[in-house]
Amino acid sequence: MALDTETFQKRALTAIVFVAVMLAGLCLNAASFIVLFTIIHFGCWYELVKLVKKIKPFSWAYFLPLGLLYITLPILLILIFGFPDLIAANRHIDEYEWAYSPWLPCAIIFSIWINDTMAYIVGSFIGRTPMSKISPKKTWEGTIGGALLCVIVISSIGSVAGHFSNTDWIIIAACCAVFGTLGDLLESKIKRLAGVKDSGNFMPGHGGFLDRFDSLLVASIAVGCYYYFYMQTH
Repeated sequence: MALDTETFQKRALTAIVFVAVMLAGLCLNAASFIVLFTIIHFGCWYELVKLVKKIKPFSWAYFLPLGLLYITLPILLILIFGFPDLIAANRHIDEYEWAYSPWLPCAIIFSIWINDTMAYIVGSFIGRTPMSKISPKKTWEGTIGGALLCVIVISSIGSVAGHFSNTDWIIIAACCAVFGTLGDLLESKIKRLAGVKDSGNFMPGHGGFLDRFDSLLVASIAVGCYYYFYMQTH
């Protein structure tokens, strides 16, 4: 599959604006962080409701709890990740500090960005083997190459940045690469059932909220399990 230069340039220009907005929301202060992910939360819900309406038959009795697990829980985890003192072990509630720390949210999001970008580039040049009928353009070569490069880049950055151990950086990157890809496939399946190409159109060349944050929704659950059951106990 040859690299589509025109498409890549369009996606790159849109991505620059997207990255700038995300970085401002993540790094400015706690308020911008909360506002950013509140918008993302309701944007994803809005698009999911539209998609579900196109899927027949579908019981709304099952949709609500599934939506809470698919969107609300992951976004809530990301918000909690931004305030690690609230979940620190052996801390009395009166001693909790609401200090905002963007380290873990940034680690997750940067891992997903790097994995997606590297998988797209590697797949464009050497991708030959389709990974799934759900997403025909996704190849095994691109997926594996993206995951390996994601771990290499993030662990290299982490070794300089510190804050987490080298092992933590590697596992966070690996979780985001693997489960982020599963999140992408899950959203592709939902879109296929709904008979649409994109979940929305708020980003030219990139689709809607779910198209942009599908990987984050699943990866944050995996990272959350590692964070709560290992990082917080070691």
